[in-house]
Amino acid sequence: MRENRDPAAALALADFTARYVEYWRQTTGGLPVSHGVSDIPSPCVVGGDGDAVYWQPRPAAPDQTLAGVERALALRLQPAAQAYYCSQYAGDMPAAFEGEPLELVQVWSESDFVRVQENLIGHLLMQQRLRQTPTLFIGTTASELTIISLCNLSGQVLREQVGGKRREVLAADLAGFLTRLAPRLPG
Repeated sequence: MRENRDPAAALALADFTARYVEYWRQTTGGLPVSHGVSDIPSPCVVGGDGDAVYWQPRPAAPDQTLAGVERALALRLQPAAQAYYCSQYAGDMPAAFEGEPLELVQVWSESDFVRVQENLIGHLLMQQRLRQTPTLFIGTTASELTIISLCNLSGQVLREQVGGKRREVLAADLAGFLTRLAPRLPG
């Protein structure tokens, strides 16, 4: 099933994730920590302390695809989206793009993948109702109304206002965007 994935995007995601894990090691002396997921099983979990879960990225299930999202909306998704959501399990990763903080949304486990697909479908249905071109969210920002997304038509990475028409191109493609990200600690 992986033939429908953008190899450059998958490689850039793996590279950023490795840089993120190394940044945590150099900055804190340990592995990345996520909060609020301690009750959700994941192949990423390597330890925990109360609400804090220590994790390492793990490969996603080999047959994991966004075919359900495509069927639900009769829409072919960008191969970069398939690579982004179907390559690995990891915790959400804070980063900065040209100094602006953001957080990459990641799939935590197989069960979380179901939730992510439902959220993607909801996002795309809202855009259909508003007669907007389809995008897939890949990250959040400090503003609840502004997201980082992948344009399903052009493959560009955008900063967009949810439900609004305001969209700004950040990168020509997902691989280029991920390459330009700098890891950061939460907060």
